[in-house]
Amino acid sequence: MRVAIATESFLPQVNGVTNSVRRVAEHLRDNGHDAIIIAPSDENVPSSYAGFPVTTLPSVALPMYQDVRMALTPSFVLDKILADFAPDVLHAAAPFLVGSAALVAAAHFSIPSVAVYQTDVPSYAARYGLGLLETAAWNRVRDIHLLANLTLAPSSPARDQLVAHGIPRVKIWGRGVDTERFAPSHRDEALHDSWAPAGEVVIGYMGRLAPEKQVADLVHCADIAGTRLVIVGDGPSRKTLGAALPTAHFLGRLGGDELARVTATIDVFVHPGELETFGQAIQEALASGVPVIAPAKGGPQDLIKSGRWGFLYPPGDLALMRALVEQLVADTARRLEMSLAAREFTSSRTWPVICAQLLDYYREVIAMTAAAVPDLR
Repeated sequence: MRVAIATESFLPQVNGVTNSVRRVAEHLRDNGHDAIIIAPSDENVPSSYAGFPVTTLPSVALPMYQDVRMALTPSFVLDKILADFAPDVLHAAAPFLVGSAALVAAAHFSIPSVAVYQTDVPSYAARYGLGLLETAAWNRVRDIHLLANLTLAPSSPARDQLVAHGIPRVKIWGRGVDTERFAPSHRDEALHDSWAPAGEVVIGYMGRLAPEKQVADLVHCADIAGTRLVIVGDGPSRKTLGAALPTAHFLGRLGGDELARVTATIDVFVHPGELETFGQAIQEALASGVPVIAPAKGGPQDLIKSGRWGFLYPPGDLALMRALVEQLVADTARRLEMSLAAREFTSSRTWPVICAQLLDYYREVIAMTAAAVPDLR
């Protein structure tokens, strides 16, 4: 197949959208397909990735968050890119500006399209105190996804949310995990000792440090006896979190093997955010053999079987969140049991498996479009 991937984010930005696009491109290369990546411009964007060209569109950074780029591109530019590449299918990753323009162009040329929903932008607006924009944001999301032949949601709660807001043709496509990189074997006892020199149990979090992630909820766990708190990540809330959690180890943004080593060395992972459409950090912790505690809302509900390899608590019940952490802190045998179950759960959720499913969805929309267009030859 020839696949055009239109994404709202790409390297050098490191986030869930970029990571998914990279994995899809690598899978297409490894299985003999052809692709092009269309992304907003930025400093140091590679000219190619996985052997495929990367075409950039003029963009500007958001004033309040420099890591987010917004492409400003007339529709005829996307028309030309797609006409020149002639893809069999368009993959719109987290479509907003680039993706919506690409979906319009795909419809113009009758190119089958798949829109991958990733971020709950409307709920983010409410979390940032812009509740009046939530309805308008859902209208925008619906208008974009109506352009696609198929929308792929990352979890069953996200699928149900999209359907409830009037978006048709929605199926589930999760995210894969690198079970070689994220593995219990990467646990580093010397590193653990550096965090917890008296043998304390390490409570950890990794992800963006921003209001919607609710990392400040960890203050309810910070004073549990016999524990130390480790936080991986960076973002606009870093300074306020440092003041709220003065005894925590803040490791900053990590990646690659270092992130895998740190993740495997945590004892209990707590992910308090209630707006996760999937929860990739949760899945990476589970692959590393770390039990996870998270709210029973959104994507974590598909990833955590409560009582088996972690716990789910009712959103907002921070007293129960603390009690569950205390339970695992006090029970080494239970943590080990959950660790083994977590690793087993993720063993069948690798990127090759997940990307093979995506290619089946591509074939489905190609066949669907071919059946809808009569052959006039």
